[in-house]
Amino acid sequence: DCAAEYADPSDRRYHAQPIACPTCGPRLRFEADGAPTLAGTDAAIGALHATLAAGGVVAVKGIGGHPPALEAPHPASGARLRERKGRADKPFAVMVADLEAVREIAQVDDDEVLALTSAAAPIVLLRRRAGSGLDHVAPGNPLIGVMLPYSPLHHLLFRPVPGGSTPAPRVLVLTSGNRSNEPICTDDAEARTRLADLADAFMVHDRPIHVPCDDSVVRVIDGVVQPVRRSRGYAPVPVALPVDVAPVLAVGGELKNTFCLASGRRAWVGPHVGDMENLETLQAFTRGVDGFRHMYAIDPAVVAVDRHPGYLTRRWALEHAADRVVDVQHHHAHVAAVVGEDGLDGGRPGVGIAFGGTGYGTAAGGPTQVWGGEVLLADYAAAARVGHVRPLLLPGGDEAVRNPCRIALAYLAQLGLPVDERVPAVAACDEIERGVVARQVERRLNCVPTTSAGRLFDAVASIAGVRPRISYEAQAAIEPEAAALDPDAAGRAAPDWRLVLGADGVIDPAPVLAGVVAAVLAGTDAGTIALAFHRAVARGVAEVCCQVRERTGVDSVALTGGVFQNALLVRLTRAALRDEGFGDERVITHRLVPPNDGGLSLGQAVIAGWSRREGG
Repeated sequence: DCAAEYADPSDRRYHAQPIACPTCGPRLRFEADGAPTLAGTDAAIGALHATLAAGGVVAVKGIGGHPPALEAPHPASGARLRERKGRADKPFAVMVADLEAVREIAQVDDDEVLALTSAAAPIVLLRRRAGSGLDHVAPGNPLIGVMLPYSPLHHLLFRPVPGGSTPAPRVLVLTSGNRSNEPICTDDAEARTRLADLADAFMVHDRPIHVPCDDSVVRVIDGVVQPVRRSRGYAPVPVALPVDVAPVLAVGGELKNTFCLASGRRAWVGPHVGDMENLETLQAFTRGVDGFRHMYAIDPAVVAVDRHPGYLTRRWALEHAADRVVDVQHHHAHVAAVVGEDGLDGGRPGVGIAFGGTGYGTAAGGPTQVWGGEVLLADYAAAARVGHVRPLLLPGGDEAVRNPCRIALAYLAQLGLPVDERVPAVAACDEIERGVVARQVERRLNCVPTTSAGRLFDAVASIAGVRPRISYEAQAAIEPEAAALDPDAAGRAAPDWRLVLGADGVIDPAPVLAGVVAAVLAGTDAGTIALAFHRAVARGVAEVCCQVRERTGVDSVALTGGVFQNALLVRLTRAALRDEGFGDERVITHRLVPPNDGGLSLGQAVIAGWSRREGG
């Protein structure tokens, strides 16, 4: 019957791609260990409602994976899922039945409603309402990720079953359908194996998933939707480029990886792949690249890679296309991404403020450094470093990142600030740990100089007592914003701290860190300290942009890097730049790709494609 309708020009389903009918399906099945499989919509949905109401976790096959779901009013189930998934504090997202349910749990304005109800249907980060009972969903965070149903099955989840005895849920907690550091499960048999210890039951159907795809995450900042994770609903919608580029494949970075294919004036940024930490994720990356190359019939003349020698994506490119590889500096790629998506032709350099966690850089004539607090005078062809955060020693690399208290100890030691046990960062470390860090700094043993703005946020978070150790990436950089947004902190008079800007564009955080320590010892609360720190960083960015403008006449500014996912910092920085005469139209932020490393591949593609087009 469906085939006849598909082939009949007079039928409304002529050449209609979806197939959905009582005969052809898709058909739902509910599977639980020790129980018979239940087939059919009402039977399967009824069993799912009963399992959720009893506190169970059900992996629900969607259009891009098998995300485990549980009813939000069951914090014990959420704690059990966190333990099983190895996700101690990282926020979960929730799916709610409708806008009325959204308003019951979160504060939402008109722009956020537009984002929630858009065709992309992303997860939107909203202010959680006090008394919502959802503290366990996003521990220590005033924001909560909320989405509305975006597939027919999701709508069915929230509708009562005719004659059913269990009420339909109003709020479901959802998390990615994978184990930590692994790619998303798409095949039913694979999901039953890999997610067996995460889910108590499975809701599956007979519609195959061809492409794994995570949910997109966005945040609305001053009415503008800024992507945090660009995936379902957005990828692979092409990004229009302001310049022609040669056919190029850009392989992105190591964290929050995406890849990008571009040719002419179009760039196709792939969906979020994740952190490139193992073979399974690399294989998922390879499948995604192959699929895009086939879909868009692009044979790249150049392959753009990050300069970091340890990145899996770089090694993959060297193995597959060594003769076409072009190195692109990490922070230059960040700036090119935001400039490219904004439609600037790149003919005139702009000031790029690239503040993030980690990027590979080399000081002129000096040793390798971990960059992350960079001021670049950049176009698509080149980037000159005209300023940066003062380098400080990072002890132990990734271990320090997982333990911000160690970063704080190292910074205090280098700047001659009090290592006082009344400072939470000091108290979080025992005597052995303190001694090890002190010796590392003194002897420069296993220490790398870093200009990272992300690590500066980590240090302040630890000194102020917000977060001495982390359980997920960027946690200590995220939570100071939450503390600063506390209404009590906003109503208090915050200290007026200032970063010191040298004539060479070096931004010295020493006075602010000294102020943070003094405030902690004086008993100032963490929220007030965090707010004052955000204001100091915003003012410092404005001052260095003024310095560059005075030297060069350049008056356009691009804000990029993972630190500028912070909505409070974006607002304060834009305000500080406005006060210094930078018009709003001259200050650009991300709208199409994330400011974090998820947008890196777009910038790589523009730089490498432009270079090859120009014969560079």
